[in-house]
Amino acid sequence: MPGIQVRELCEESYHRLKKAALDIENFLNSTTLQDLVNRSGSQEEYGLYYKAYLSDLRSLLVHCEKVYENIAVCLRRSEFNKEFAEEALYHLYHTCVNLFYYPKGEVYEEDGRHSYTGRDAIIFRKEVTPELRELTLSLSKTFEYLRDELQYYETDYITMKKMNSQKKATM
Repeated sequence: MPGIQVRELCEESYHRLKKAALDIENFLNSTTLQDLVNRSGSQEEYGLYYKAYLSDLRSLLVHCEKVYENIAVCLRRSEFNKEFAEEALYHLYHTCVNLFYYPKGEVYEEDGRHSYTGRDAIIFRKEVTPELRELTLSLSKTFEYLRDELQYYETDYITMKKMNSQKKATM
């Protein structure tokens, strides 16, 4: 991929990822586990579910912040380093996008068939508060865009790195 395209992809990814991180941070700063449980039902039924959900959001936030800071470093340098930028985009795909779509707590899942019907592709394991539902569906749009734009980094980037390392080894 040409350097100018990598830079544009970095800029777009940075802005989307930073907004996602700010949305998660604002939600986490204004919400407690007890608030969520009180609004949803019994402690027994929702306590562990929301605990896992908030844990997944905190983990996603940490990874998003780390990746968008790395992308920011790429964009701030006087000379754009394409290799470093591609590495950052690779980490964006393999940490942030994957953490969103495959949360450890399995509090929701993606059903790709829904995206073809125009419905939301995120299916929650339990009914969630409207704010949490809105946040998650908003994040799904961001991460869906990033996943589509960064599919190259799923396999092609690793193949390219292996080929480059093989070339260096034979020299």
